[in-house]
Amino acid sequence: MALGPRPSGSAALAGCRRYIAAELKTIGLEAREQAFDGEAPTGRIPMVNLIATIPGRRADRIVIATHYDTKLFRDIRFVGASDAASSTAAVLELARVLKAIPRDYTIELLFLDGEEAVVEWRGNDHTYGSRHYVQEARTAGTLAGLKALVLLDMIGDRNLDIRRDANSTPWLVDIVWQSATKLGYRSTFVDDLTTIEDDHLPFVRAGVPSVDIIDLNYAAWHTAQDDLDRVSARSLQIVGDVVLDALPQIEQRLSTRR
Repeated sequence: MALGPRPSGSAALAGCRRYIAAELKTIGLEAREQAFDGEAPTGRIPMVNLIATIPGRRADRIVIATHYDTKLFRDIRFVGASDAASSTAAVLELARVLKAIPRDYTIELLFLDGEEAVVEWRGNDHTYGSRHYVQEARTAGTLAGLKALVLLDMIGDRNLDIRRDANSTPWLVDIVWQSATKLGYRSTFVDDLTTIEDDHLPFVRAGVPSVDIIDLNYAAWHTAQDDLDRVSARSLQIVGDVVLDALPQIEQRLSTRR
């Protein structure tokens, strides 16, 4: 699929959504659409979250999430190779790997629409998909079964620099960083502290332990230069390796907290 602008409500994003669903279907996973209208400053915008489930031995679930929309720019051609094509690709590849591994906890793959601000990141003009997902889970009574969220965003930077997020749940951050150390990636997962506003915040506010794995130290962020020349498959591999190593430790911690 060609890489190009994919803002919420666009035909291009609908095509991207079909591509994600088709890729999931090839590995035996059915994607469920969660459609809603985002109340943006410019008016209502149709948005769609995609959800796929890898059943575990118990119904309690760990969510691995990304957003798949790109920021709307009218003056540049913004393709969003790192933000957020990189994390979308990584979650698709994690789906392939995790589908073949029997697990204790159910894994839910969540592709969120509407992370980007339609106009400006202020008020509620952002994180439309994650806020809607949490609201729907509350209404359906399924929020209690969501035991942890691992959010990936902007992980394609060739010079990957992932910092600890002060808005994430400390014990989850510790597990991820321990896995990075074990795998020899401490030069990538650094101990510098930052504070990130992202799709994990509605989950954190709802009491769901959450960690945001993101590289915001990226000069091409929200510029026309966020293209394939600035990203690296190796960066996606590093993050995928760390997530796969961290998941059993997350499951173990959740089991001991019951």
